[in-house]
Amino acid sequence: MAGERARSPKAPKADPACVEAVDLARAAVEVQAGDWGPEHDPAATPGTVGEHLGHRVEGDRVVSHLFACEDPAYRGWYWSVTVVRAARAKDVTVNDVVLLPGDTALLAQPWVPWSERIGAGDIIPGVLLPTPDDDPRLEPGFTGGESAADEDPAENSQLRALVAELGLGRSRVLSREGRDLAAERWLASDGGPDNAMTAQSPAPCTSCAYFVRLSGSLGRLFGACANEYSPSDGRVVSIDHGCGGHSDVVDDHQPTELGSPVWDTVTWETEASLFD
Repeated sequence: MAGERARSPKAPKADPACVEAVDLARAAVEVQAGDWGPEHDPAATPGTVGEHLGHRVEGDRVVSHLFACEDPAYRGWYWSVTVVRAARAKDVTVNDVVLLPGDTALLAQPWVPWSERIGAGDIIPGVLLPTPDDDPRLEPGFTGGESAADEDPAENSQLRALVAELGLGRSRVLSREGRDLAAERWLASDGGPDNAMTAQSPAPCTSCAYFVRLSGSLGRLFGACANEYSPSDGRVVSIDHGCGGHSDVVDDHQPTELGSPVWDTVTWETEASLFD
């Protein structure tokens, strides 16, 4: 009826026979944990089933007994043994034995898909990293082969040769977002301007003979270092980066002229010959 309140379900009552079945539950969990049997020697290897922690009423004539887990590999875990008693039956039986984590249990890190777990520098020999079709860092390029089926194959051949000479011919190229991301990453790296190496350098890379500027739009800010003694050798550096290996750094120590020898064995005071 509309005026009546909804009745909440009654909480299950603890079945006395199931609550008292502690020994039955312990025997079941000891078998599961390998602590009980002919091959187990309690004196040599202590058991992993600890003290009884209490019980939990799961339903009518269904109770779970909890036991501490003493295995050092499962700190903070506990054993749960569920026992049941059928209606109008006297005997209690074991329904399930599981090992569950407690509030202080050591748990593995949440599983993360490989595509989200891989980071910068994780590609090693033998590892392939597929590039998704919707990668925002890339955009379609120009290969010169889009009109390969036209009527004039000679013109298409010349077009493809020109494309190759200009360094094109790639199906995908860096997008503006891809270039911006690369620039931000390189500027924040050790090859950028904000580091101790640059602060103590005599001059920036843009005036160094070992600085090889990149082509394209990224060449306005970046180049590669060609000084084998620099820690940035073979790496991308910004034009305002610097190091102590700048090509304009000269040695202040100049060689001095040697003085006259104490005993002259080179010149002759009189004209003579070795055969005299």
